[in-house]
Amino acid sequence: MRRIGFVRLAAAGLLLLLSAPSGHAQDYPDKPIRVVLTYTAGGVSDGIMRLLAPKMEEMLGQKLIIEAKPGAAGNIGTIEVAKSPPDGYTLVVTATNNFVINQYTMKMPIDPLTALAPVAKLADVPLVLFSNPTIPAKDFAAFIDYVKANPAKVNFGSPAAGTVNHMLLERVKQTKGLDMQHIPFRGSPQGVMALLQNDIQLFTVGYAAGIGHLKDGKLTALAVASDERLPELPDTPTLAESGLPGFTGANWWGMAAPAGTPEPVVRKIREAVQAALKEPNVIARYKALGLGIPKQSPEQWAAGLRAEAELWSDTVKRGGIVLQ
Repeated sequence: MRRIGFVRLAAAGLLLLLSAPSGHAQDYPDKPIRVVLTYTAGGVSDGIMRLLAPKMEEMLGQKLIIEAKPGAAGNIGTIEVAKSPPDGYTLVVTATNNFVINQYTMKMPIDPLTALAPVAKLADVPLVLFSNPTIPAKDFAAFIDYVKANPAKVNFGSPAAGTVNHMLLERVKQTKGLDMQHIPFRGSPQGVMALLQNDIQLFTVGYAAGIGHLKDGKLTALAVASDERLPELPDTPTLAESGLPGFTGANWWGMAAPAGTPEPVVRKIREAVQAALKEPNVIARYKALGLGIPKQSPEQWAAGLRAEAELWSDTVKRGGIVLQ
């Protein structure tokens, strides 16, 4: 009888062990959490995490170790985290192209949509289509007419090839049958300078990068790529209002964990992010930096990633876009 009781006790213990969340999610976290940035220290993602970290650390009870792993358009850091243990102790902060564009423009050993578990969107960067004032067009519909009347004479730029800034204008180009040339730059400042010098005639970037020159009359804001007009640019119409319904785009930043990370762990991190985004100082700094607090819930963002990826995949295929 004594042996039978021991066997039953052992079986019950095994059942309890198997039914418990993997990775001891109920005790998570019990050590510091590493957050990998896919771009250089001092950049946008670094600034975002420095703002969010204090509240997240308070909520999680552990320190966040922020580490930059730039290179290959953000792929190096993304791939490293995707291949890390799915225990919630290694996270990645990605941009739009890392999650829903790069796998279509270049060779990658992973598909971020299946190799990563979305945690939460951290910030939106609403995009504005700025032009050089020498172009006799004050809205985007008139700009399209100008390009059609002047084939191969208009250049458009982006902060880098393969970014959502690039893809958005490629999609416009394909849809409207426009003959204009893409010129990529190494960041937004270089692109804005080229626009000011009229080396390019159209540049899509976050409003904060161009609003000072707009106020000085050195740039023209043709349209915004948001669902609605921006409070900072109330007189600038959306692309939908400019005759391009359904055309939206934002360079968002999001946090992800390796696929297979226990849901209770993902939920804890997500709740910490959501709490940080509600902090008054974070809201104020986001506004000053031209960043938007995400309107989507983390679940809505995660659910929409596949559709966003399909949109940019189609754009890449139609444009024959291949990056090294």
